[in-house]
Amino acid sequence: MQGCMSSMMDRNVELSAGLQQLKNEHPPLLSMLDELLEVCQQIERVETTRKTMFQELIQKVKAFFHELEPHSEREEGVLFSMMEKYIGRESGPIAVMEYEHDQAKGFIGSFLKAAESNSSYTDKEMMEHAELIKKAYYTLVDHFAKEENVLFPMAENFFTDEEKQELKDRISK
Repeated sequence: MQGCMSSMMDRNVELSAGLQQLKNEHPPLLSMLDELLEVCQQIERVETTRKTMFQELIQKVKAFFHELEPHSEREEGVLFSMMEKYIGRESGPIAVMEYEHDQAKGFIGSFLKAAESNSSYTDKEMMEHAELIKKAYYTLVDHFAKEENVLFPMAENFFTDEEKQELKDRISK
């Protein structure tokens, strides 16, 4: 489709070092997300272990968020900032990416706030809180795919060699 940004990129493009680093950070995060989803599903299915599984979910969510936060900061603070001169930030791909970051962090933050404000939960509350993590899961799985298939190839095609080196240097700090 002529005029569409996605038509400007080759999804099989070889990524420069900085973009490849960001992409390489996705599989471990996706693995952690898969574990979170599995625990959420166990909470939904098995009433007898629900409280134990919910406590496990709290710990796994904290560990996941600890890994997610620096990754999203590198994307927002470096990659998105560098891309905005090419595609803007108020609308379009960067706005969508930032919205999805905020949305996923909001689900996780709501979960952690609820988890820390109460130590005894009803079955209904545990299920509702686990649902927040499932929403974060679906948001982030889709989000990572968009970055890998659209945003990263777009950046690879836009950036000069100097900008690619700058990206690598800045995200390696």
